[in-house]
Amino acid sequence: MTERLPALRLLLADDEPGRRAALAALLALEEDLTVVAEADSAPAATTLAVRRRPDVAVLALRSPGLDGAPLPPCPTVIITTHDRPGDLRRALRAGARAFLPRSVSAAVLAHVLRTVRTGARYIHPDTLAPDTTVLTADELDVLDLTATGAPTTLPPATVRRHLTSAATKLGTPHPTATLHRAHRHGWI
Repeated sequence: MTERLPALRLLLADDEPGRRAALAALLALEEDLTVVAEADSAPAATTLAVRRRPDVAVLALRSPGLDGAPLPPCPTVIITTHDRPGDLRRALRAGARAFLPRSVSAAVLAHVLRTVRTGARYIHPDTLAPDTTVLTADELDVLDLTATGAPTTLPPATVRRHLTSAATKLGTPHPTATLHRAHRHGWI
Protein backbone atom coordinates (compact mmCIF):
# COMPACT_ATOMS: atom_id res chain seq x y z
CA MET A 1 0.00 0.00 0.00
CA THR A 2 1.41 3.39 -1.01
CA GLU A 3 1.57 6.02 1.71
CA ARG A 4 -0.34 9.12 0.73
CA LEU A 5 0.95 12.60 1.51
CA PRO A 6 -1.46 14.99 3.22
CA ALA A 7 -3.32 17.46 1.02
CA LEU A 8 -1.08 20.02 -0.62
CA ARG A 9 -2.01 23.48 0.70
CA LEU A 10 -1.77 26.18 -1.96
CA LEU A 11 -1.63 29.95 -2.09
CA LEU A 12 -2.59 31.58 -5.42
CA ALA A 13 -1.60 35.11 -6.48
CA ASP A 14 -2.80 36.77 -9.65
CA ASP A 15 -3.90 40.36 -10.18
CA GLU A 16 -6.86 39.29 -12.33
CA PRO A 17 -9.65 37.91 -10.10
CA GLY A 18 -11.27 35.90 -12.91
CA ARG A 19 -8.06 34.08 -13.78
CA ARG A 20 -7.33 33.47 -10.11
CA ALA A 21 -10.83 32.04 -9.54
CA ALA A 22 -10.56 29.81 -12.62
CA LEU A 23 -7.19 28.48 -11.48
CA ALA A 24 -8.54 27.83 -7.97
CA ALA A 25 -11.53 25.95 -9.42
CA LEU A 26 -9.32 23.80 -11.66
CA LEU A 27 -6.93 22.93 -8.85
CA ALA A 28 -9.84 22.13 -6.50
CA LEU A 29 -10.75 19.26 -8.84
CA GLU A 30 -7.58 17.47 -7.69
CA GLU A 31 -8.41 15.60 -4.49
CA ASP A 32 -5.00 16.18 -2.92
CA LEU A 33 -4.83 19.95 -3.62
CA THR A 34 -6.43 22.61 -1.42
CA VAL A 35 -6.34 26.35 -2.02
CA VAL A 36 -5.97 27.96 1.42
CA ALA A 37 -5.36 31.58 0.39
CA GLU A 38 -5.63 33.91 -2.60
CA ALA A 39 -3.91 37.23 -3.18
CA ASP A 40 -3.91 39.95 -5.83
CA SER A 41 -0.21 40.87 -5.55
CA ALA A 42 3.14 39.40 -4.60
CA PRO A 43 3.45 41.43 -1.37
CA ALA A 44 -0.05 40.31 -0.32
CA ALA A 45 0.91 36.71 -1.14
CA THR A 46 4.01 36.96 1.04
CA THR A 47 1.97 38.34 3.95
CA LEU A 48 -0.68 35.62 3.55
CA ALA A 49 1.97 32.92 3.30
CA VAL A 50 3.32 33.86 6.72
CA ARG A 51 -0.18 33.61 8.21
CA ARG A 52 -1.62 30.64 6.30
CA ARG A 53 1.58 28.56 5.86
CA PRO A 54 0.86 27.02 2.45
CA ASP A 55 3.01 24.19 1.15
CA VAL A 56 3.41 25.89 -2.26
CA ALA A 57 2.62 29.34 -3.68
CA VAL A 58 1.58 29.89 -7.30
CA LEU A 59 2.25 33.43 -8.55
CA ALA A 60 1.40 34.97 -11.90
CA LEU A 61 4.59 36.60 -13.16
CA ARG A 62 2.96 39.96 -13.75
CA SER A 63 1.24 40.11 -10.36
CA PRO A 64 1.63 43.67 -9.06
CA GLY A 65 4.65 43.99 -6.84
CA LEU A 66 6.45 40.86 -8.04
CA ASP A 67 9.45 42.76 -9.41
CA GLY A 68 11.71 43.36 -6.45
CA ALA A 69 9.32 41.83 -3.90
CA PRO A 70 10.47 38.82 -1.92
CA LEU A 71 8.78 35.56 -2.79
CA PRO A 72 6.59 33.88 -0.19
CA PRO A 73 8.51 31.81 2.38
CA CYS A 74 7.52 28.50 0.78
CA PRO A 75 8.32 26.80 -2.53
CA THR A 76 7.03 29.11 -5.26
CA VAL A 77 5.83 28.33 -8.78
CA ILE A 78 5.77 31.16 -11.30
CA ILE A 79 3.25 30.99 -14.13
CA THR A 80 3.60 33.38 -17.05
CA THR A 81 2.31 34.37 -20.45
CA HIS A 82 5.80 35.63 -21.31
CA ASP A 83 8.92 33.67 -22.17
CA ARG A 84 11.61 36.33 -22.00
CA PRO A 85 14.98 35.01 -20.79
CA GLY A 86 15.26 37.86 -18.28
CA ASP A 87 12.00 36.84 -16.59
CA LEU A 88 13.18 33.29 -16.06
CA ARG A 89 16.57 34.48 -14.78
CA ARG A 90 14.93 36.92 -12.30
CA ALA A 91 12.44 34.31 -11.08
CA LEU A 92 15.16 31.75 -10.42
CA ARG A 93 17.40 34.34 -8.76
CA ALA A 94 14.50 35.30 -6.47
CA GLY A 95 14.17 31.66 -5.42
CA ALA A 96 11.32 30.31 -7.54
CA ARG A 97 11.25 26.51 -7.68
CA ALA A 98 9.29 26.27 -10.95
CA PHE A 99 8.59 28.39 -14.01
CA LEU A 100 5.93 27.47 -16.55
CA PRO A 101 3.58 29.04 -19.09
CA ARG A 102 0.01 29.82 -18.14
CA SER A 103 -1.08 27.64 -21.07
CA VAL A 104 -0.12 24.34 -19.37
CA SER A 105 -2.94 21.98 -18.52
CA ALA A 106 -4.30 21.67 -15.00
CA ALA A 107 -2.86 18.14 -14.88
CA VAL A 108 0.65 19.39 -15.67
CA LEU A 109 0.36 22.20 -13.13
CA ALA A 110 -0.86 19.76 -10.47
CA HIS A 111 2.08 17.45 -11.25
CA VAL A 112 4.53 20.38 -10.98
CA LEU A 113 3.03 21.44 -7.64
CA ARG A 114 3.48 17.93 -6.27
CA THR A 115 7.04 17.82 -7.64
CA VAL A 116 7.99 21.18 -6.14
CA ARG A 117 6.67 20.05 -2.77
CA THR A 118 9.40 17.38 -2.69
CA GLY A 119 12.10 20.03 -3.18
CA ALA A 120 12.63 19.51 -6.91
CA ARG A 121 12.80 22.25 -9.54
CA TYR A 122 10.82 22.40 -12.74
CA ILE A 123 11.33 24.64 -15.77
CA HIS A 124 8.87 24.05 -18.57
CA PRO A 125 10.63 23.72 -21.94
CA ASP A 126 8.25 26.23 -23.56
CA THR A 127 9.62 28.99 -21.30
CA LEU A 128 13.18 28.48 -22.52
CA ALA A 129 13.12 30.97 -25.38
CA PRO A 130 16.28 31.08 -27.42
CA ASP A 131 18.55 33.78 -26.07
CA THR A 132 19.83 35.53 -29.15
CA THR A 133 21.88 38.12 -27.34
CA VAL A 134 25.61 38.52 -27.89
CA LEU A 135 26.01 39.55 -24.26
CA THR A 136 27.70 37.30 -21.72
CA ALA A 137 25.94 36.04 -18.60
CA ASP A 138 28.02 38.45 -16.49
CA GLU A 139 27.03 41.40 -18.68
CA LEU A 140 23.37 40.40 -18.49
CA ASP A 141 23.58 40.04 -14.70
CA VAL A 142 25.15 43.51 -14.33
CA LEU A 143 22.52 45.02 -16.64
CA ASP A 144 19.75 43.29 -14.69
CA LEU A 145 21.14 44.47 -11.34
CA THR A 146 21.58 47.99 -12.68
CA ALA A 147 18.06 48.07 -14.10
CA THR A 148 16.47 46.92 -10.84
CA GLY A 149 18.76 48.96 -8.59
CA ALA A 150 19.68 45.83 -6.67
CA PRO A 151 22.90 45.95 -4.66
CA THR A 152 25.93 44.13 -5.99
CA THR A 153 29.09 42.84 -4.37
CA LEU A 154 31.05 43.44 -7.56
CA PRO A 155 33.69 46.16 -7.49
CA PRO A 156 32.56 49.36 -9.26
CA ALA A 157 35.32 48.94 -11.88
CA THR A 158 33.94 45.49 -12.80
CA VAL A 159 30.42 46.89 -13.12
CA ARG A 160 31.69 49.71 -15.37
CA ARG A 161 33.67 47.23 -17.48
CA HIS A 162 30.60 45.00 -18.05
CA LEU A 163 28.37 48.00 -18.82
CA THR A 164 30.91 49.40 -21.28
CA SER A 165 31.37 46.02 -22.94
CA ALA A 166 27.60 45.57 -23.29
CA ALA A 167 27.21 49.07 -24.76
CA THR A 168 29.98 48.38 -27.26
CA LYS A 169 28.48 45.05 -28.35
CA LEU A 170 25.00 46.56 -28.73
CA GLY A 171 26.24 49.77 -30.37
CA THR A 172 24.52 51.98 -27.82
CA PRO A 173 25.93 55.39 -26.83
CA HIS A 174 25.57 55.07 -23.03
CA PRO A 175 24.46 52.66 -20.27
CA THR A 176 20.87 53.94 -20.17
CA ALA A 177 20.42 53.19 -23.87
CA THR A 178 22.00 49.78 -23.30
CA LEU A 179 19.52 49.05 -20.50
CA HIS A 180 16.59 50.12 -22.67
CA ARG A 181 17.71 47.95 -25.57
CA ALA A 182 18.33 44.89 -23.38
CA HIS A 183 14.93 45.33 -21.72
CA ARG A 184 13.14 45.85 -25.05
CA HIS A 185 14.59 42.57 -26.33
CA GLY A 186 13.59 40.73 -23.15
CA TRP A 187 17.18 39.94 -22.11
CA ILE A 188 16.70 41.54 -18.70
